[in-house]
Amino acid sequence: MSNINRRNFIGSTAKGTIALTVGAIGISSFLESCTGSKKMAAPPAYSTGYDQQPLPYAYNALENVIDAMTMEIHYTKHAAAYSKALKEAVQAEGVAAGTNVETILANISKYSTKMRNNAGGHYNHEMFWQSMRPKTNDNKPSGALLAAIEKSFSSFASFKTKFNAAATGRFGSGWAWLYVDAADKTLKIGSTPNQDNPLMNVSDIKGFPLLGLDVWEHAYYLKYQNKRADYADNWWNVVNWAYVEKRFAAV
Repeated sequence: MSNINRRNFIGSTAKGTIALTVGAIGISSFLESCTGSKKMAAPPAYSTGYDQQPLPYAYNALENVIDAMTMEIHYTKHAAAYSKALKEAVQAEGVAAGTNVETILANISKYSTKMRNNAGGHYNHEMFWQSMRPKTNDNKPSGALLAAIEKSFSSFASFKTKFNAAATGRFGSGWAWLYVDAADKTLKIGSTPNQDNPLMNVSDIKGFPLLGLDVWEHAYYLKYQNKRADYADNWWNVVNWAYVEKRFAAV
């Protein structure tokens, strides 16, 4: 990597984030795909279109953690609305045919608020559904991702505590993230407001998201009411770590 590119990567420091040192496991190719601290390219393996993909499980598959009614409303109403409004914005703002959502997000400052809210909402939810699976006991990552987490936090439990703090500490609506930072080759934990995410060139935290938790009230209120901390605690039982590990390996 050239000295010029190195200076581009060492840009703004993410606010309210926690670094996880991961060494050079799969990160170099990801960093080389970035054009600077304010613009981010996703790994080639990931390209999100504008249509909702089918939910990879039944609405009641995550019961005891996320109830069936919440899943159905969340997927068919909230997430479907983001997809619909995204396609309207794409047409209205003259986005070139074939442009994926990742490219839009990397350049989101060029677009309208409608595009920002709905491109972010669609991308975040398409990732969120894949990041979950039916409940399993002692659910945790494995391989390189687990080794990186344990090296930085000494235990997986400590990592979860810090992630939960990001989720419960986000004022109002938003997301908590585990992401690969573009600037310093580390995993980080952080949060974003509304439907923002680390791919956006306007975000305080910038990188490639590996795992995101939706902390909008519509994601949990029917079951947990105002107990966001309980929702975050229980959510670990349904995280699809195989999917997260694939995202980590891609970068």
